[in-house]
Amino acid sequence: MYSRPHTLTGVVAFTGAGYDHASLPDPSLVYVVPADRRAQLIYVRAGNSSAALAYVALVTNNRTTRLFPIGAQAAMHVQLSIVPDLEPGDRIELHLAAAPGESGTLVVDLGFTLI
Repeated sequence: MYSRPHTLTGVVAFTGAGYDHASLPDPSLVYVVPADRRAQLIYVRAGNSSAALAYVALVTNNRTTRLFPIGAQAAMHVQLSIVPDLEPGDRIELHLAAAPGESGTLVVDLGFTLI
């Protein structure tokens, strides 16, 4: 079986509700692993235009599995070395949290390999 790349990308405006209230900022940031494949998250690139820290949370089947903090008016790239398999049918969502009332734009690119 061959591997195939897949990305989950978006540019999304947000207003923070607090660091303990991460939520899905846009329905486009959801992916379901196909029934005949497994997936591995390979990298995360994200930028935060707001004046305060924000973070993105990778949520798999309603459970937070990874947190990626993004500094104020900053960007980051994380090449992952621990890449557990995401099973067929797993639902992957990218949630966002920011300081209460803090507005900005999230630019995000998640890279997967489908195997």
